[in-house]
Amino acid sequence: MKTTIPLPRPSPSRLMKRLDELGAVSSAEDGLTRLYLSEAHRRAAALVRGWMEQAGLETRIDDAGTVCGVLAGAPGNARRLLLGSHIDSVPRAGKFDGCLGVVAAIEAIDILASRGVRLPYAVEVLAFGDEEGVRFPVTLTGARAVAGTFSPASLAAVDADGITLERALRAFGCDPAGVALIGRQREDVFGYLELHIEQGPVLESEGLAVGVVTAISAAQRSMLEFAGKAGHAGTVPMRLRQDVFAALAELAVAIRAIALRQEGVVATIGMVDLPRGAVNVIPSQLRCSLDLRAASDALLAEASRAVAEAIAAASQAHGVGISQRVTYESPATTCAPGLQQAFAEAVARTGLAPRFLPSGAGHDGVALAARWPIGMLFVRCKGGVSHHPDEYVAAEDAQLATDILADTLTRLTG
Repeated sequence: MKTTIPLPRPSPSRLMKRLDELGAVSSAEDGLTRLYLSEAHRRAAALVRGWMEQAGLETRIDDAGTVCGVLAGAPGNARRLLLGSHIDSVPRAGKFDGCLGVVAAIEAIDILASRGVRLPYAVEVLAFGDEEGVRFPVTLTGARAVAGTFSPASLAAVDADGITLERALRAFGCDPAGVALIGRQREDVFGYLELHIEQGPVLESEGLAVGVVTAISAAQRSMLEFAGKAGHAGTVPMRLRQDVFAALAELAVAIRAIALRQEGVVATIGMVDLPRGAVNVIPSQLRCSLDLRAASDALLAEASRAVAEAIAAASQAHGVGISQRVTYESPATTCAPGLQQAFAEAVARTGLAPRFLPSGAGHDGVALAARWPIGMLFVRCKGGVSHHPDEYVAAEDAQLATDILADTLTRLTG
């Protein structure tokens, strides 16, 4: 009987150690905060670039701040597969969102190298920096640049400190004029794969370590501006007030009801700014965000219309002006059936039954799907918690997903 001796490969401990190391790169001391083009982003990019070079990739940081690492394919085959995710974060984030996909892609390349596997096609690992879209009122800048769909008008976007995206790119060492020139040629790339934590409870509830993503939900982000009339908190009768916060409260309840009555729709007011507020003054100005997501474009359009009606009703009822400015829209994105199947077959080869599920969160793949087929593999996360310091993925699950990614790479032909 022939005995097969397993070949060496990177260990789960190295994978998790790198995630710990990357998770420590933050601009805040009370959790991971790494905004796009910040100093923390710069340090994280340098760290990831070093790991790419250790894995034998030829690296650079492009004009959108994306870390790019290329592994050449067989001679005569210039076609490439894109891999990766993002390394920016929301404030007080977890260390796995995005970062797991970047580190796992690098580790997958190392796994194949340890087995002496040479892929027939080239691989480009990408560590994007603007997936979360929390610093500027734009998002997916890096992925849009790679896809060739970046709008130069976005360079005028301004963050909370009055810094434009153009200025922030220059400070990062990028050429803003070059962002629109980053796009890969359609014929040079045959797909994009991303490994990502689920950011939800489905896999854990079913006792499954991984799942194959079928589609990414449609999304719309808006900023709402309220304009009322200030007044003394003790002298203006309730019926005569133009209270912007009261209008927001009523609108928030209405928006929640809209999402509850439409299966597959979620709505979030995640940011509220009440300038010049005081304990004894009726607020007259307010600004808030609105994040709408739905399982289909039709559902999102229906929810958006209902929200517009609720805005008009709250405005009339409270005598305040409410304007809505859409800052981001993304249609529902279907993962390519062929890449879904490739992931499913790799999952089955581990002895697990493939589980197919949609993603309610947005991903860099949304931008890349405008030009190429995309595929995603979800990894179970504890309690479905994400965008929070308690975000957690078991080392065994992370390594299993990385192994599945590596196996999938060996089955694709380019």
